[in-house]
Amino acid sequence: MEQKLLAIQNKALEEINAAVDLDMLNDIRVHFLGKKGELTSVLRSMASLDPSERPRIGQVANIVRDRIEEQLNQQINTLRERITKQQLAAEKLDITMPGTVFELGRLHPITLVTRQIEDIFLGLGFNIVEGPEVELDYYNFEALNLPKDHPARDMQDTFFISPEVLLRTHTSPVQVRTMEKMAPALPVKIIAPGKVYRRDDDATHSPMFHQIEGLAIDSKITMADLRGVLKIFAEQMFGIDTKTRFRPSYFPFTEPSAEVDISCVICGGKGCRTCSYSGWLEILGCGMVHPKVLEMSGYSSQDASGFAFGMGVERIAMLKYRIDDLRVLFDNDKRFLDQF
Repeated sequence: MEQKLLAIQNKALEEINAAVDLDMLNDIRVHFLGKKGELTSVLRSMASLDPSERPRIGQVANIVRDRIEEQLNQQINTLRERITKQQLAAEKLDITMPGTVFELGRLHPITLVTRQIEDIFLGLGFNIVEGPEVELDYYNFEALNLPKDHPARDMQDTFFISPEVLLRTHTSPVQVRTMEKMAPALPVKIIAPGKVYRRDDDATHSPMFHQIEGLAIDSKITMADLRGVLKIFAEQMFGIDTKTRFRPSYFPFTEPSAEVDISCVICGGKGCRTCSYSGWLEILGCGMVHPKVLEMSGYSSQDASGFAFGMGVERIAMLKYRIDDLRVLFDNDKRFLDQF
């Protein structure tokens, strides 16, 4: 029995020393010390020994077990240290090498200007409302006092999907949808940002561009309210010294209507090539909401009045950042976009 125990010990130590990974050591532990291991099987057969031999053999068996466990633990620690050193060597960094530069993303100038415009009007108590880009002829034209035979439709250069469905040419349909939903409740104060589509493509026009339109309706709104709101907008967008002027114009959905100019952001109103030496730059159109538009949307033109305005975000961006060609906003030239 004693010789058998010593043979198990020698075999176990030999296998432990030859092990090259932790999985092999675990298999050795199970093979020799597990419930069905070789050493355990020998110990179970001690019942057949002479009672006088059992204490001595038991002592030898404990020494063998302890020796095997000690060698196992020692080899485990040795392999762990070796693995750690290998991992450290593999993960070693050369601190003299130049670091990896991660480029940060930037917001597009159109996004920057849109957010600034939204912030200005949110500060004036307006809410942001959105609507569909594929629109019905009724909301895009008819509900805005533009019946099917109206000559002003020719100004829109519309993309028609069918006789009654089109890509919206402005975000004014959002105003109509909002009025229909809220009528006859007052007040209404919204801006409607979004993409619009027209058949234009040159240095100052794009077939897809961005607009922000505004609408305010209440019981006693006048042209003076419109002028005050747009004066604040111009000063916050282009600087406190910016001057504004209103020129009479025509839009089917407003009456009276006006174009709004600001003092030239390049020359300060003195006259230069950018403003054609006039000292003024056009930024948007506006006017008092036409009574027919109010009536068609569910409001009484006797009890309510309002103003509306609309601006092209690209136009504002070109003036703010002094860009002379609209197309660079859509070319995705990284050299241009990195400036923002």
